[in-house]
Amino acid sequence: MESKLTIYNTLSRTKEEFVPYNPPHVGLYVCGPTVYGDPHLGHARPAITFDLLYRYLTSLGYKVRYVRNITDVGHLENDADEGEDKISKKARLEQLEPMEVAHYYTERYRHAMEQLGVLSPSIEPQASGHIIEQIELVKKILDHGFAYESNGSVYFDVEAYNAKYHYGKLSGRVLDEMLACTRDLDGQGDKHSACDFALWKKASPEHIMRWPSPWSDGFPGWHLECSAMSTKYLGERFDIHGGGMDLMFPHHECEIAQSTAACGHDAAHYWMHNNMITINGQKMGKSLGNFITLEEMFTGRHKLLEQAYSPMTIRFFILQAHYRSTLDFSNEALQAAEKGLDRLMKAVATLDKIKPSNQSTVDISDLTRRYTEAMNDDLNSPIVISVLFDWVKHINQLYDGQQQITKEDLHTLRQQIHTIVFDVLGLRDERAADESDMIGPLVNMLLEIRQQAKANKDWATSDQIRDKLTAIGIRVKDRKDGADWEIE
Repeated sequence: MESKLTIYNTLSRTKEEFVPYNPPHVGLYVCGPTVYGDPHLGHARPAITFDLLYRYLTSLGYKVRYVRNITDVGHLENDADEGEDKISKKARLEQLEPMEVAHYYTERYRHAMEQLGVLSPSIEPQASGHIIEQIELVKKILDHGFAYESNGSVYFDVEAYNAKYHYGKLSGRVLDEMLACTRDLDGQGDKHSACDFALWKKASPEHIMRWPSPWSDGFPGWHLECSAMSTKYLGERFDIHGGGMDLMFPHHECEIAQSTAACGHDAAHYWMHNNMITINGQKMGKSLGNFITLEEMFTGRHKLLEQAYSPMTIRFFILQAHYRSTLDFSNEALQAAEKGLDRLMKAVATLDKIKPSNQSTVDISDLTRRYTEAMNDDLNSPIVISVLFDWVKHINQLYDGQQQITKEDLHTLRQQIHTIVFDVLGLRDERAADESDMIGPLVNMLLEIRQQAKANKDWATSDQIRDKLTAIGIRVKDRKDGADWEIE
């Protein structure tokens, strides 16, 4: 299989041709959410980015095992080592069991992803369901001399690891510089060094989420879960590890160290990171008042929103920017995306109304070639969308009779457009809910009555039907042999 797909490997800091370990099988691991609150815009971008990768690899014929984890234990407030477990804190405040909180927000997240057109992963493991695997991984790291026990907790020895391997190779950080900045800090507690991180934490008496281990009743460190679960489901070597750029350090750096310490080699060949979302140029944060959940986006119930934005508008907007570029949300940009998406979907619907000719004046191979080149160039979805809009012009010209296309080419064009728009970009026509089984036949019946009125030269009735439909948002387009309609 020669896809010639190139992806930017954060580890090597360059674009590399994608060559799977065991073609046609591909192992893809993506860091999923910590489920202690409603899904928000920050969740949407990585989900859509790696959904695009999943869809494209599948379209190329690869058999993708896509693993996206759920963090429901061990994610502490202070750099994943100190403070209260975020889910336990939420449970305490709401007087619920931690697993009630985790389940509630997991379901909210899954529903939001479904609305955004994000396909379910092959496997969606939860950290709390893999405590045994995490304990076994800690044992291996201890046996290999890269961790130490301290008062019932176990910490990764970063300096010992860096003496043999390279801690910081993903993020580009230098350990000596990190130590110079942190060595004078007080309150390191059980750690030998401020750069060390928790593999296992001894639970305080009030800590609800705890499990027995050889070292204490406690819980795993945040970083540990991804190393344990990726190894369990994808093996000690797999193809792609993805996530948001904010996870590069410390989370993904620590993952590399853990897996290498346990197995003697890197686990993932390619590391992919999507860039961050800003809102009106500012980083999203609750303290800034610009933290917007997906539900607020869908309903418009937030002070920064001028209107509600549909899931497909948000997806289309995210796809309009390359996944490695910063993405800035604003009402103006979202409204432009809404109009662009509507224009694209109208063109897709118009494909079914084009009448074939005896010859073609359009080169449909141009669409496939440019689409493939763009996607193979590190998933360049903005270029794909640009190509689609070039073809929107062709489609409208074909419909108006300014260009011609054969029946065979028209069939191929429909298939290609549907594959790109629906199967790979993952968009759907939300207008289809409006043009339902009831509305469509009713409008068509009125247009038939109008056509009969025109045949009888009853211009008053004809104009009245058109004007009434226009008043309720249905635009009528007269053609030589009848009329078409669309919802504005």
